[in-house]
Amino acid sequence: MATRATSLDGTGGRPLTGRTVLLCFIGFFGVVFTANFFLIRAAVTSFGGVETESSYQAGLVFRQESEAAAAQDSLGWKVEAHVAPGRLDVAARDADGRALSGVTLAAALHHPTDRRLDVTLDPERVGAGQWRASDAVMAGQWELVLEFSRDGERLFRSTNRVIVR
Repeated sequence: MATRATSLDGTGGRPLTGRTVLLCFIGFFGVVFTANFFLIRAAVTSFGGVETESSYQAGLVFRQESEAAAAQDSLGWKVEAHVAPGRLDVAARDADGRALSGVTLAAALHHPTDRRLDVTLDPERVGAGQWRASDAVMAGQWELVLEFSRDGERLFRSTNRVIVR
């Protein structure tokens, strides 16, 4: 009389051997490791975020920025900006309401998540206390950075989140 092997569930199928379990185990972890490899590779090659080279230097810069912000607040300047696709308009007045004069404006649009997409604008004076930049301002969410300086010394810096539609 011939004996017939039975599987674990009691049906007369193929027996579950150590070799089968080993192959299933290796196959499962092979799929997991392969998926992890491709996901990690995609994450590392596509990272465009900001990295801090030195925490100490970042702390010193923060202190300098805090002092500059206090000096800026004492000026009482009022700066208004309007951003639209392809255009930036800026108007600036001092504490007494007079148009700013003798200052240079630098403007940039920083992408919130990918610094590779940052755009430096080239504003031109169009009137007393008024500037316009007609650069490639693309639709999306940006951080508008405006800096006013006189003789190379920064007097005012503003960073605001804007949405260009």
